[in-house]
Amino acid sequence: MSISQQPAEYAGLESFFGGDAPLPKSVGYIVEYAGLESFFGGDAPLPKSVGYVVVLGFGAAFSVFTTLLVYMESYFNKGASMTSEKFNTAGRMVKTGLTASVIVSQWTWAATLLQSSNVAWQYGVSGPFWYASGATIQVLLFGVLAINLKKKCPSAHTVCEIVNARWGKTAHLTFLVFAFLANIIVTSMLLLGGAATVEALTGMDYRLASFLIPWGVILYTAAGGLKATFIASYIHTAIIFAVLITMITMVYIKVYSSDIIYDYLDQTVSFTPEECAAIYSKDGVSFYDDSTYACGAVPGNIEGSYLTMRSAGGLMFGIINIVGNFGTVFVDQSYWQSAIAAKPASAAKGYMLGGICWFAIPFSLATSLGLASTALMLPITAGEAGSGLVPPAVATHLLGTTGSVLILTMLFMAIVSTGSAESIAVSSLVSYDIYREYINPEATGDQILFVSRVVIVGFGLVMGALSIALNAMGLNLGWVYLFMGIMIGSAVVPLWFLMTWDKASATGAVIAAWGGWVLAIATWLIAASVQSGSISIATLGTNEVMLSGNIVAICSSGLIHAAYSMMYPQNFDFSTLDSKIKLVENDVSGLGAEEQDPEMLEKSSKWIVSRGWILTIVLVVIWPILSVPAGKFTKDYFAFWVLVAIAWGFGSAIMIIFLPLIESSEEISGVLMGLMGKKAEEPAKEEVADEPVKEEAVEEA
Repeated sequence: MSISQQPAEYAGLESFFGGDAPLPKSVGYIVEYAGLESFFGGDAPLPKSVGYVVVLGFGAAFSVFTTLLVYMESYFNKGASMTSEKFNTAGRMVKTGLTASVIVSQWTWAATLLQSSNVAWQYGVSGPFWYASGATIQVLLFGVLAINLKKKCPSAHTVCEIVNARWGKTAHLTFLVFAFLANIIVTSMLLLGGAATVEALTGMDYRLASFLIPWGVILYTAAGGLKATFIASYIHTAIIFAVLITMITMVYIKVYSSDIIYDYLDQTVSFTPEECAAIYSKDGVSFYDDSTYACGAVPGNIEGSYLTMRSAGGLMFGIINIVGNFGTVFVDQSYWQSAIAAKPASAAKGYMLGGICWFAIPFSLATSLGLASTALMLPITAGEAGSGLVPPAVATHLLGTTGSVLILTMLFMAIVSTGSAESIAVSSLVSYDIYREYINPEATGDQILFVSRVVIVGFGLVMGALSIALNAMGLNLGWVYLFMGIMIGSAVVPLWFLMTWDKASATGAVIAAWGGWVLAIATWLIAASVQSGSISIATLGTNEVMLSGNIVAICSSGLIHAAYSMMYPQNFDFSTLDSKIKLVENDVSGLGAEEQDPEMLEKSSKWIVSRGWILTIVLVVIWPILSVPAGKFTKDYFAFWVLVAIAWGFGSAIMIIFLPLIESSEEISGVLMGLMGKKAEEPAKEEVADEPVKEEAVEEA
C-alpha cells in the first residue's frame, strides 16, 4: 500500500509516528524496529562462535561432568559395577524428587519452550493455558500406569516387553513400530525447533547444528546409561527453571508490570487494518499482511482481545494438544522407563509432582514472553513464530545479547535432556525387543550392554538427519507438533487397557492400533480436501484438519479395541505377567519384598488414581469454565492471572531444585566424604533371596 492509498487523516504526514506517541513506551518500541519485515531478518544477535561454544562446549562439559558424577557416586558409595540391568533401569530405586525432575526434563521439549509462546502470540492468554493444561494431564494419568506397572510387572525393561508377555508376537511388533514412531517424532521436533533457534540467534547453519547438538548427549548417555541421564536431567531442569524465573522477573517485575502489559495488549488490538499497514511499512510502501503480523483484533477471540479465555482458536488448539500429547507420553518408551526406574513408593508421587511442576514451564514462560511479544508489537512474522522464535525475540529485545544467550542455553538444556531420554529409550527397545527377542535370545548382560551403547551412538548420529529431512519437506515445529497425534494416537487406548483391563484382547489391540491409524490418516486427508479443495502441507496443517485427524486416531482405536474385547475377552490373569519377564543378570535391586509390599502398592494406586483424575478435571474442565464468565479480562483479573503464573513458576523451581538434593543427601555426603578421604558407610545390600520367582526366571533364561 502506498502513501497515496492511505486515508485522508494521514495526509501530509511523513511517517505514521512522526507526531506524539499514543502510548509513550509501546510505540517507542515499534519505532525501534520500523521498516523491519521480520525480527530475525537481519544479522543474528550473537556471533557464530557462540553457537559453537554452546552446542559443542556445553555438550562436552556436561558430558564430562555428568559422567564423573555417575562414577564418583558409584565409587564412593560402594555401588555395584555397571550391568545391563542398571544401565537400562537405574537400579529401579529412583526417589520421588529425582523422578519428578526427570519427568519435567523429559516433557520439556524444544516445543515446550518455543511453541507455547507461539500460541500465546496467536491466541493470547488462552494459548499458554491450553498448552500447559493440555499436556500436563497425560503425565498425571500416566502415574496410574506407572503404579500398575509396579504392581503387575516390576521386572519389565520396556513397554513392548510387557505387550509381548501379555499379547504375543503380532501385538509386540505392532506396538514396537508405534514406539519407534514416537521416539522419531519427538527427536525430530527437538532438533527442528532447536536448530532453527540456533541459526536465528547465531547464524550457525541449521543443518550443521542438527548434527552437532546430539553429540552433547551421546557421551554421558552411552557411558552411564539411565542413571547418567537422570542426573543430567536434574541439572538441565535446574538451569531451565533458573532462566524461566529470570524471564518472568524481567517482564512482570523489573521492566514492566501486569498493568503495563495489559494496556499494551489493548493498544495492539485497537489498531485498524490501515494503521497496521502504516506501522509495517518502509519508504511509504506497506508490507503488512494480517496473517503474518500480530496487529489488530484477534480473529475468534471475544472483543478481538488477547486477554480472554473465550478464544475459538485457543480452544481448538487445546483439544488438539490434549489428544496429540497422549500419544507422545503413553507411546513413548522414555516415560515407561522412568516408571520402571522409580521406587514403587515414589512412582505415583513422582509423576504427580512432575506434572504439577512442568505446568509452570509453558504456562509461566509463555504468559511472560509470549504475551510480551504482541504487547510490544515486535516485528515477529507468523513464519518465525511457527518456527519457535518468539521467546528468543523477546529475550533479545529485553536483555540484548544476554537474553539471546540465556534462551539459547535454556533451549540446549531442553534438547539435550529430552534427547538423552529418547536415546536410552531407543537403545532399550532395540536391545530387549529386537536383539534379545529375535536375534540372540540367550544374550548375556555384557552383550546387551554393548548393543545398548552402540544404538545410543548410532541413534545420536541419525537424529540430525531426521530434522533436516522434515525441514527439507517444508515442515516447521508447529506443524509437526499438531501432526504427532495423528501418527501415534491410535496406540494410546490399547496401551492403557494393557495395564488396566484384564479383558483387553490381543487381536483387538492390533486391529485398533492399525485401524485407528488408517482412519486418522484418511480423515486428515479428506478434511484437508473438503476444507480447501486441495491437499498440500499448508492445507493439511490447519487447526480444523489437524483436529479431525487427532480425534479420529484416539477415539476410533479406543472404540474398536473396547468393542472387540467385549465380544472376545482375553480374561488375562495379571498375577502371571511378571513371571513372563526375564531378567538378564541376577540383579533384583528394587524388586525385594519391601518394594513389592501389596498393601503399600495398593495404597499408592488409590492415591494416584484419585488425585490424578481430580487434578485432570480441574485443569481441563473446572479452571476453563470458571474463567469463561470473565469474558475479556479486567486489569485486576489479569493481574491475578499473572500472579498465579509467577507463583507457580517460583514454587515449581524451588520444589524441583531442592527436593532431589534433600532426598539424595546421604549419597551426596558419601561422595563428599570420599573426596575428603573419609570412608563412607556401606549401604545395606539387597538380599537376592527376597525374590525367588525372579531367580527362577533368570535360571530359565
